[in-house]
Amino acid sequence: MSTTADVGAWRARMPGAFGPTGLRLVWRWALVLAVLSATGGAFVWFEMTPARFFAGLSELGRVALLMLPPQPGEQPMELVWALLETLAMAVAGTAIAALLAVPLGFLAARNVMSLAPFRFGLRRFLDVLRGVDQLVWALIFVRAVGLGPLAGVLSIIVTDTGTLAKLYSEALENADRRQVDGVRASGGSHVQIARFGLLPQALPLMLSNALYIFESNVRSSTILGIVGAGGIGFQLSDRIRALRWDEASFIILMILTAVALIDAGSAALRRRLMQA
Repeated sequence: MSTTADVGAWRARMPGAFGPTGLRLVWRWALVLAVLSATGGAFVWFEMTPARFFAGLSELGRVALLMLPPQPGEQPMELVWALLETLAMAVAGTAIAALLAVPLGFLAARNVMSLAPFRFGLRRFLDVLRGVDQLVWALIFVRAVGLGPLAGVLSIIVTDTGTLAKLYSEALENADRRQVDGVRASGGSHVQIARFGLLPQALPLMLSNALYIFESNVRSSTILGIVGAGGIGFQLSDRIRALRWDEASFIILMILTAVALIDAGSAALRRRLMQA
């Protein structure tokens, strides 16, 4: 049984095991105060006063009442078609991005591409692709190709190619070297090593990542429609601008239902892939 003297001896020998002391404790409290000060400064800067907050809640409650009961409007089939257009946008963009990301992922993986300068340049290029938000790319492509789903598909392709290529490269880098060494020892070429040594190990995770990105794109495609990329997002923004809140709430319920069904199906597929 430890005595007070024993505890004191251990505290003297290993002070860090009993909690932060000295300069480390000062730095920790300084960090906490800095975060609190930055948060308070943001509240002051954005004029986030209690009166303004409760006034916003009151207005939000009024809008919520106007949304009840949800109504499909005069052209419900137009909303169904717009939702299908949004889903098609997400499917096309994700599928093309997933295919384009495969060779880029191999080239960005350390255990595939040994040429460090090329790999570094490619990784920075992928950073640029995914570093710019889909909404920004959508605005650029709306200007380039005009209004419609094509702008949304292109913005999804650009952003998700960078994201998936990075995820693919990490999956390849985490592959077991023993299977790779086995293919190499049997005289396999670089292509055969990638095909039979790396790809079978990384493929379930790559497909799982692609499915997860698809789930996200179903939601983000709605936002892309608001900036002119078509789909259900355009219909939603049109109803909001016209203050037709009952129809807007019906569209929101349609989106939530579609997203929930796709999330459930995609999650089940990802579980099966990861168990394969």
